[in-house]
Amino acid sequence: MKRRCTKAAMAAGALLAVIAAGSGTPYPSPSPTGPSPVCPGARQFRPVAGEYDYLAQMVPHHEDAIAAARQLDRSQRPELRRLGQSIVRTQTAEVGTMKGWLERWYPRSPAPSPRGSTMPDLSGLSGDRLDETFLQYMIPHHMMAIMMSQQLLMHGEARHAEVADFARQVRDEQRAEVRLMWRYMGQWFGDRDLPCAPRWPGMMPGS
Repeated sequence: MKRRCTKAAMAAGALLAVIAAGSGTPYPSPSPTGPSPVCPGARQFRPVAGEYDYLAQMVPHHEDAIAAARQLDRSQRPELRRLGQSIVRTQTAEVGTMKGWLERWYPRSPAPSPRGSTMPDLSGLSGDRLDETFLQYMIPHHMMAIMMSQQLLMHGEARHAEVADFARQVRDEQRAEVRLMWRYMGQWFGDRDLPCAPRWPGMMPGS
C-alpha cells in the first residue's frame, strides 16, 4: 500500500513537471491541508503498474473520449466541431494501435475493459450547455492521460520503444489540446477555474 501511494504521489509530480515543461515558471506545490476536489473519473484512475497496465487503461480511456467527442458534431461552433473530429480520428487510430500491441505482446492477459465512464452523457445537451460541459470534463480527462503517459516514461516502464514513443505522443498532443480547450473556455464562458484542472503554467494559453 505504501509503495502504491508513493507511486501515485510521484505520478502527480510528474504531471506537474510535464505541464510546466518549457514555461520556465515555477508553480506552487499543492497544499497538504487544502481540500481535495472531486474530479470526473478520479476514482477510475490508478497508478500505472507497467506497460500492459498502461495500454489496458488507455484503451477504454480513449474510447470514452471518442464517444464524447462524437457529440460535438452537434456543436454550433466550428472550432469545437473540428476539435471533436480531430479527437475521434486520432484516438480511434491510437486505440487500434494499442489493441494490436496487446494482442501481439500480451495475448494471455485480460482484454481492456472500462472501469466506469470518466465523461458525462452529452447526448441530451445542446448549444452552450453541450460545449461548456464537454470542455469542463474533457480538460481533466486529457490531464489524466498526460499523467499516465508521463508516469510510464518517468519510471521507465515501457518495455518496447514503440510504446515509449506512443506515450510521448499522447502526452504532447493532449497537452496542446488542453491549452486549446482552456483558451476556448476563457473566450466563450469567462475566466473560471475547474476544480480538478488548476491553471498550471505551461498548460494555460500564453504561459
